[in-house]
Amino acid sequence: MIRYDYHGTGFAGWQEKLNHYEPAFLLKLFRDMLRIRIIEEEIERRYWQDHMKSPIHLVIGQEATSVGACAALTRADLLYASHRTHGNYLAKGGDLKAMLCEMHCRINGCVGSRGGSMHLMDKSVGMAGSSAIVAGVVPIATGAAFAAQMQDESYVTTVFLGDAATEEGAVSEALNFAALKQLPIVYFCENNFYSVQSPLHTRQPQREIYKWAASYGMPSVLVDGTNVLAVYEAMQAAVARAKQGGGPTFIESPVYRFRAHGGAGDDSKTGYRDIAEREAWQKVCPVETYFAFLKSAGLIDEQARKVMAGEIMAETMEAFDFALASPNPTEADLYTHVYAD
Repeated sequence: MIRYDYHGTGFAGWQEKLNHYEPAFLLKLFRDMLRIRIIEEEIERRYWQDHMKSPIHLVIGQEATSVGACAALTRADLLYASHRTHGNYLAKGGDLKAMLCEMHCRINGCVGSRGGSMHLMDKSVGMAGSSAIVAGVVPIATGAAFAAQMQDESYVTTVFLGDAATEEGAVSEALNFAALKQLPIVYFCENNFYSVQSPLHTRQPQREIYKWAASYGMPSVLVDGTNVLAVYEAMQAAVARAKQGGGPTFIESPVYRFRAHGGAGDDSKTGYRDIAEREAWQKVCPVETYFAFLKSAGLIDEQARKVMAGEIMAETMEAFDFALASPNPTEADLYTHVYAD
């Protein structure tokens, strides 16, 4: 039995909005999502080879949230992430080679082989940090937003969190503080209905997350996480509000991970979720529904997609080759970035 009413509605009714956007922008959103999907699938394909010495949390099925949200951010805006970092990092402009080097524990990884997949960052593009601790990054991001306000900076801070993070006291405290101080921050909840293998309905029965967040006194919206344009528009409004001094926004975006919580492969057959549930969500796959939408509008065809995919795969292969050829850390590297009085 499918336990949840999914919110993936595709792009019905969106055709009239096409003339609000430049075709190049619409195609870039698709390319960015397709790029994340192809990269993730190649990571998954190679993970069994055991060259990557880092745990991984794939975002296959959740591409629209990262791409739609980051399309509304500037390079200067900060983004903080949880343990499921790949989509956030790539959509924010992070370097693919540096990401794969980090996952292979090479010294030229984006955090020098110190963090692995769950701790990606790149300050040059505003990817400010990530944490494997559930909700651990939320108060840090809130502090960054407070610092921006105190220093009269113009950037906005965004923090991605999962549905389980909303069960942590740190999130309640952060939302309360952000509302009290009217901080320039967006809390973006990717609700994929599971904390590892624990379903939402056993942890938060009768609770609607976005309504709970609204109780802290901030605008809070529910947006279709399979529709990249819906995500973009919700995020664009939240960012504009924050930059105009309107304070924080909470966005809940129902999504679905098609793979296991961690590692490679699909774990549906283990019994913690219904295979039919995953199959139902695959019908509103964010990559495929958006492609169909653009194709029906005459903006892309199968051949153009094939060319695009070929270019992305070539980039991905080059990045893997670079990572595998990169040097391992040495003992001397242990003392880099270590400080003591």
